[in-house]
Amino acid sequence: MTRDNGNEAKKRGLTPQILLRAYAAGIFPMADDASDPEVFWVQPEMRGVIPLDTFHVPRSLARAVRRAPYDIRFDTAFRAVINACAETTENRERTWINRTIRDLYCQLHEMGHAHSVEAWDDDQLVGGLYGVSLGRAFFGESMFSRKTDASKICLVHLVERLKERGFVLLDTQFTTEHLKRFGAVDVPAEEYENMLAEALIGEAQFD
Repeated sequence: MTRDNGNEAKKRGLTPQILLRAYAAGIFPMADDASDPEVFWVQPEMRGVIPLDTFHVPRSLARAVRRAPYDIRFDTAFRAVINACAETTENRERTWINRTIRDLYCQLHEMGHAHSVEAWDDDQLVGGLYGVSLGRAFFGESMFSRKTDASKICLVHLVERLKERGFVLLDTQFTTEHLKRFGAVDVPAEEYENMLAEALIGEAQFD
């Protein structure tokens, strides 16, 4: 993605500040397709959450983490991570990350509110994830993997960092069978609102 200071988002009246207010209200943006410049707001009736105190690492993955096959870095290639998450693959023919969303989140990153966890194999970025931090909440957005277990290992390191830095909420937006292996659960909207309100009290530093 070329640097354009967020012109695509500005055309649609969207700013990083509006996006942060939306997150604080339990709302997040998506697009129908990567080629569609428009975004819509989502507020699920059931919200995906990974409770940090019951995060589960499958045994085979725990062994892979101990082997440390990749160099794990934070916030060194945010733009590359979100671009990789926006790519279509054999297993993902469509993506909800369009140009408008990439513009906004790269601005949030520059403001210190969006972060990436990256798996590197020598000088190659082989996996990663990104999300938004606000108060003591982290909102996971998307992940990608080009080598075995790369994104999963990034998730393990993300949870370790969140616990170390005083975060109390890891929002995954939705649950999938993949995320449920790590302990993700569906939370009703009213319960999630209470969890979010508590997480927005105080400040945790991701970086």
